[in-house]
Amino acid sequence: MAKEKKRVLGRGLSALLTDATHEINSAQDTGAKEVLGNIIELDINKVIPNPTQPRTHFDPKALEELAQSIRTLGVIQPITVRKVGQNFELISGERRYRASQFVGLTHIPAYVRLADDAEMLEMALVENIQREDLDAIEIALTYQRLIDEINLTQEQMSNRIGKDRSTVTNYLRLLKLDPLVQTGIRDGIISMGHGRALVGAADLDEQINVYEQIIAKNLSVRQTEQLIQARKNPAKANPADKSTPLSNEMKKIQKELSEQWDTRVEIKRSANGKGKMMISFNSDADFQRIKDLLN
Repeated sequence: MAKEKKRVLGRGLSALLTDATHEINSAQDTGAKEVLGNIIELDINKVIPNPTQPRTHFDPKALEELAQSIRTLGVIQPITVRKVGQNFELISGERRYRASQFVGLTHIPAYVRLADDAEMLEMALVENIQREDLDAIEIALTYQRLIDEINLTQEQMSNRIGKDRSTVTNYLRLLKLDPLVQTGIRDGIISMGHGRALVGAADLDEQINVYEQIIAKNLSVRQTEQLIQARKNPAKANPADKSTPLSNEMKKIQKELSEQWDTRVEIKRSANGKGKMMISFNSDADFQRIKDLLN
């Protein structure tokens, strides 16, 4: 286990960190200069979780791997906190905090900064977005929280997180999907691309219907888009099949040709007299055989 480092605190700073009545809300408050912007070794029992933590699920295996790393190397990247009374509230770094508790550390390096409740939530949300293991729905929900709780416009949010506004919009549109479809994206059953295509379905029932077909037929995103478009415009997707029932004479000819050429022959005829005849073949050799018969 890596040797745990403890910074020796000056008598004044030590008292400041444990003062139950002392709260730092601005750079002008007593002790702000000594604490803010510094990395200090905090008693881990003085750290309390962020009540607005956007992340609700922590992968036990990933947490165990991080704990093993901390056992070996210690906490490399400090957590970020703000001082609230005698405690320090987490702004970011809850995985590091939990893993440090798991391995039994008594102190943890922390960067102390000013943050009101809105700023704290925004920092936690933005840090959450930057994680690589988020699924598309988690990202969309985080974007929505930034809009609802921090009162950011899509334009302001795209600037804060460094993403194009169109990217933000595409994620937010996923929240229009039926909860079952959203779960499918979160579980990796379908991709975000499939989800974006499903947003274009006529209604939630249509979404579910197409979603089930994606799974059953292993449809690609492009095939999904085509299926939804075909359902919206059946006449355009399947140009008016205006063929009329064949007369008995036509049926007889169709049967005779099929028997004569030993292959399937299909005749289609429209109401205006136009039509087509389709001759099936099973291989290049079969095609040549039929060609010779026609000649």
